[in-house]
Amino acid sequence: MLELLSFGPNGWGGQLLTGLAMTIAVSVSSFALGILFGSAGAAAKLSHSLLLNGIAEIYTTVVRGVPELLVIYLLFFGGSGMIMAVAGVFGYEGYIEINAFSIGVAAVGLISGAYSTEVIRGAVQSVPPGQIEAARACGMSRWLILRRVLAPQTLRYALPGLGNVWQLTLKDTALISVTALAEIMRVAHVAAGSTRQPFLFYTTAAVLYLLLTTVSTALFERAERHANRGVRRA
Repeated sequence: MLELLSFGPNGWGGQLLTGLAMTIAVSVSSFALGILFGSAGAAAKLSHSLLLNGIAEIYTTVVRGVPELLVIYLLFFGGSGMIMAVAGVFGYEGYIEINAFSIGVAAVGLISGAYSTEVIRGAVQSVPPGQIEAARACGMSRWLILRRVLAPQTLRYALPGLGNVWQLTLKDTALISVTALAEIMRVAHVAAGSTRQPFLFYTTAAVLYLLLTTVSTALFERAERHANRGVRRA
């Protein structure tokens, strides 16, 4: 049975490693996109603009309130139609197809961004106001305050929450197997159907996901220790 996981002509080992690499690529891209969405959403929620605040509130409420798989389906089946409708306004009438990788990154990034919004917003609000006031008293500009005071402190407070968002993002990549993208879950599903050994391949997929989450947890813990260096604990 284990020879099915070999790298030989009849083995699935190579394809599972390729799926592992695809899962990592989608996860990292989606998480980075989610950080961008989350930063923009947090800035909108913390702004004094009712319009921006309302848009950010709708975004986080809707995306966090519906199943992740539904978000993927909506983008997978409706993404090309929306882009074609926009292109039609500019006179383009051809068919536009979005590849599965882009759809997966966009969908998971959108989900990740909704959770990152609340994490980053809470981290910004945790920065002591006295530090900002002291920076202003020293004559720092807004950009310098953001770069030297607010951003480093926000990152320190946000890291534990962002670690949880990363784990969520990593596991959500399994849902994009419905788009036929060859990540871990898709390869395991195809292999299980072809060999009639579902327990073997789904167990292997579970081991690969546990490997990724374990390594990720260790890296985030190391990042937290680095960010908290020199901070006195109560």
